[in-house]
Amino acid sequence: MISSEFVSRRKLVTADLARRRLDLLLVSKLVNIRYLTGFTGSNALLLQSPDGAVLYTDGRYRVQAAEETECTVKVVQGSLIPRVAKSLPRGRLGFEAAHLTFDAYRTLKAHLPSKVAAMPVEGLVEEHRMVKSEAEIETMRRSAALAWNAFEQTLQHVRPGIRELDLAAELDYRMRRLGAESPAFETIVASGVRSALPHASPTAKALGNGEILLIDMGAFLEGYASDMTRTIFLGAARPKAKRLYRAVLEAQRAALEAVREGTAAKSVDRAARRVLRTAGLERAFVHSTGHGLGLEIHESPRVARKVGIQLKAGMAITVEPGVYLQGFGGIRIEDTIVVNRGGCEILTPASKELIEL
Repeated sequence: MISSEFVSRRKLVTADLARRRLDLLLVSKLVNIRYLTGFTGSNALLLQSPDGAVLYTDGRYRVQAAEETECTVKVVQGSLIPRVAKSLPRGRLGFEAAHLTFDAYRTLKAHLPSKVAAMPVEGLVEEHRMVKSEAEIETMRRSAALAWNAFEQTLQHVRPGIRELDLAAELDYRMRRLGAESPAFETIVASGVRSALPHASPTAKALGNGEILLIDMGAFLEGYASDMTRTIFLGAARPKAKRLYRAVLEAQRAALEAVREGTAAKSVDRAARRVLRTAGLERAFVHSTGHGLGLEIHESPRVARKVGIQLKAGMAITVEPGVYLQGFGGIRIEDTIVVNRGGCEILTPASKELIEL
């Protein structure tokens, strides 16, 4: 990411401070610090004010911080919070209420000068993170293509007898070989009746002939996540499984068609549920239709029943309806997409035709 983009982001946050009648913002969530500065270390605080941004970190990151960010960098020995607190000018300090631990908050309060008032803020940086720049979207395109290439390569090794754990390890290995920093989350490989567990962890269970195989995977590339799920069949799919697959695919298509700038997130969720209700499967759809992603695998906005947030061009979300029948198996189809004015761009290039191996 070019430095001018970080400068623009910090300017937007500074403008928000004025609207919220704050003089300063203490950013403690590392992913928000990365978004605003480019710094990728594991210990930092960022103090943002109209006068600029100061990054506090420890001696391990002296060189890295200077290389990754153009902010003023202050290297601290010991705890960062007391040093930041003691340096604060008079005014109202916003802090990230959802990300500062209670212990850290107590330390902050203990060291704050009497002239500083600490005020909790919610979602200030996250609001800006929801809408991606073209540079961010391009990185996510490459992340999604990388995950698909790893999936396509690994598909050649899928056969009855291989363990779920081994297949997950193969997917992770191939993503890293293709340039991923890491999987975006624990890769899900669930076969047979275990595919009815929406967030199943892979086990030593061997894949069996005739079983459903659900794979949910994604990659982190240059900090940005992708996410996709495909359901395949080991051998010929049973008629019931084909019926379920067709229903989920139709639900996903309906949800994708509902996506466009100005549409409420809950309307996308409703479109998927309407199809599954007609098929008598709505109760088997036990999670939301999707979620935002970017620097984190789960971020705003959620695509769920009660979420009235209007989608904006540049938002990156997943669309992932699924049905799960205990004792039989589950089907989920998921893509990473980017909202645009007339609809959406699907970033995950994987085919969604029914695959029988």
